[in-house]
Amino acid sequence: MATIKNGDTVRIHYTGTLLDGTVFDSSDGSDPLEFVVGSGQIIPGLDVALPGMAEGETKKVNIPCDQAYGPINPALRQGVPRDAIPDDIALEVGLQLQMQTPQGQPMPVTVVELGAEEIMLDANHPLAGKDLVFDFEVVSVDAG
Repeated sequence: MATIKNGDTVRIHYTGTLLDGTVFDSSDGSDPLEFVVGSGQIIPGLDVALPGMAEGETKKVNIPCDQAYGPINPALRQGVPRDAIPDDIALEVGLQLQMQTPQGQPMPVTVVELGAEEIMLDANHPLAGKDLVFDFEVVSVDAG
């Protein structure tokens, strides 16, 4: 049986957890995730775990944050005056909002602190700074 190499299209079933076992994502109950190995479509730590595997194989990999969603970038945290947020939005820590970049691109942010005059918004990926664990099975492989 041929082994996976960069450029192959693979389909995997997976469960992604934090180190404490909390599940943050899974393909359970849905179609397998399909992507081209080595193309940058998935996090680097998972991409490099696939070459050499074959259809039907399973693997569990620990992926440090720098090979997943990266470390927390303090530059992606920004204080915003409370009065810049519309009154009809009930602010609370953890609330997801959408801002626009200067180029007009949508950018999701999370409220991380509430002050009397200012709120702190964080545009880091929710999994930034976290080490991850992926359990996965190679469902199928199409040579690239």
